[in-house]
Amino acid sequence: MRTIFMGTPEFAVPALVALVEAGHEVCAVYTQPPRPAGRRGRELTPSAVQRVAEMRELPVRHPVSLKGAEEQQAFAALEADIAVVAAYGLLLPQEILDATRLGCVNIHASILPRWRGAAPIHRAILAGDPTTGVTIMQMEAGLDTGPMLATLRTPIEHKTAGELTTELAERGAQLLVGTLRDLPLHRPVPQPDEGVTYAKKIEKSEARLDFTRAAEEVERQVRAFAPTPGAWFELEDERYKIRAAEIVEGEGAAGTVLDEVLTIACGTQAIRPLSVQRAGRPEMAPAELLRGRPIAAGTRLG
Repeated sequence: MRTIFMGTPEFAVPALVALVEAGHEVCAVYTQPPRPAGRRGRELTPSAVQRVAEMRELPVRHPVSLKGAEEQQAFAALEADIAVVAAYGLLLPQEILDATRLGCVNIHASILPRWRGAAPIHRAILAGDPTTGVTIMQMEAGLDTGPMLATLRTPIEHKTAGELTTELAERGAQLLVGTLRDLPLHRPVPQPDEGVTYAKKIEKSEARLDFTRAAEEVERQVRAFAPTPGAWFELEDERYKIRAAEIVEGEGAAGTVLDEVLTIACGTQAIRPLSVQRAGRPEMAPAELLRGRPIAAGTRLG
């Protein structure tokens, strides 16, 4: 089909590649405009989708808004059969949703209606959900409220947000291609009214570890914020990120270091970091960190 692709981060890249390799004509790629990045935040850096689109010589557009009549007319002038959306980052006005022959379909990283919204993978891990997945959805004006065309499920187990994002991006891309290939066979199924939850955008403050919680909740924090922004604690005005951790037996005041291997007491049980990172330093094992920066048993972490 003649297709418009709309996406921005790494999560969207496999879907774009799968569309092209399946033989669809991608007539335009819409993505967020280049943003300041780099160590000083001054260099304008294109999105992951833009980089891949340009390597494949696909036409790229990055409007800051789709609300204006001129942008809407330019979109409609592409005369596409369908638009595919994957973590694009802008709400689509009704004029955009109606501009293609078959409308717009979205790849959403949850089993709807659970975790509608911006951060479904992080919220699923934080909540302790046993499974999550991908939904291919026919888009409508509401936030992730459209009827479902296809779903797949996967166990969360001990996966990090980064690992789960990679898995769902790849599997979602293949589900998308299969859905488009057999589109007449996929009858849209309305989302149930029960079980609706919203995955609000992650705030940086949520990555601060709360050791008053049970160890299993703290360990989920570590996984939910790996690799970015990284779950952290503070000691003497310096931040330390815990990149991976395990739950172990241990008792003590919440946030207290219990031994010489950096086991940390939680509200119940304890966590033992497996990988840590000091500000401005590479990721390392706790033993390596403690050689250069001893943290004695009995230390209370802020």
